[in-house]
Amino acid sequence: MIPELRAQYNAHFTNTRYQQFLQALEAAAGVKIEFRPCETPVFLPLDLLAEMQRAGKELIAQLCTPEYLAASERAIPAAFHAPNEGAHPHFIQVDFAITRDADGTLAPKLIELQGCASLYAFQYILPHTYQEHFPLAGLAYLLDGLTDEDYLALLRQVFLNGHAPEHVVLLEIDPLRQKTLPDFTATEKLFGIPYVCVSEVRKRGWKLFYERGGREIEIRRLYNRVIIDEFVKKDVRINFDFRDDLDVEWAGHPNWYFRMSKFSLPYLQHRTVPRAWFLNQLTEWPTDLENFVLKPLFSFAGSGVKVHITEADLAAVPETERGDYLLQEKVAYAPVIETPDEPSKVEVRVMFVWPDGTPEPMAVTTLTRLSKGAMMGVDFNKNKTWVGSSCGFWPTNSEAAS
Repeated sequence: MIPELRAQYNAHFTNTRYQQFLQALEAAAGVKIEFRPCETPVFLPLDLLAEMQRAGKELIAQLCTPEYLAASERAIPAAFHAPNEGAHPHFIQVDFAITRDADGTLAPKLIELQGCASLYAFQYILPHTYQEHFPLAGLAYLLDGLTDEDYLALLRQVFLNGHAPEHVVLLEIDPLRQKTLPDFTATEKLFGIPYVCVSEVRKRGWKLFYERGGREIEIRRLYNRVIIDEFVKKDVRINFDFRDDLDVEWAGHPNWYFRMSKFSLPYLQHRTVPRAWFLNQLTEWPTDLENFVLKPLFSFAGSGVKVHITEADLAAVPETERGDYLLQEKVAYAPVIETPDEPSKVEVRVMFVWPDGTPEPMAVTTLTRLSKGAMMGVDFNKNKTWVGSSCGFWPTNSEAAS
């Protein structure tokens, strides 16, 4: 999206370099990467980047009011309503599609806001690996002037909160089979935090424990990566209850995953937010249904989303369940990334961290996804190149920034 940087990068790109990049990335992660790292990072103009940071903070603020917190109680399933959630989430992901206004100006449009952790460790090793293999000198990948040392110290503060790494675990469902495993291994390398399957955690009294090397070790803080939708779908059995008042701290409390989710979209009033309603809010359907998608609020990995909907689809949703479905205006991603064949569309995740004791969240880095299909998912990009997961880079000054 910065033409000079894009032209320079594309001119120096070779498939040999890309293959070397992939090998180095897997070596840095220490495991095979099961998702597709893209051939290119995304060059983000500073004005667009600033708009996404500003919008992200404004949206998060709207969801931290007493009124919204009361309304979002119904978003949390009773079986997983955990105590001690704290005044705010530690991690928030704000996903923006990059679109074009009528005058051609680049504009961010909200796709989703999530109150959970993301690939903070992997998004540290990824830009470094790009820099080692492609001409990216003089560009930044961390927000608000953070240095590498600042970023790692901030994450160490939020992940560990002063505890020794062995007393903090990255909690996940069957982590060795998750596509996000490279982030878990990177987290362990960078911070010493082990990744532990939720079903292997033991409870004794109100304390939790895990085993390593024949030793039982107390867990004092949980870096939570468990997605409850997946937990329910897989019928995972564990030795504690999320509702227990455990003697343990949360880094990424599970309640925020539900509060800051698709559920929040109808409550947001912002220039970047597409129109959205719960089905039970509507007494008649929009006349331009071709411009909307239907989403169940509680589904895993986008399952149940209907892109081409009719009035019959909406009428088929039982009235008692319409409060659990979202009718959301479609967002038209712009093909803005020049590639050797057709342009790619891009989604930018602005990754926030909110340490305890600070007045507002901090935007720290980005995760980007590129697509040439109808949607961002893998199924829509089979046999395509210059698509997949990536990160953002931007100038360190205003030159060449737009």
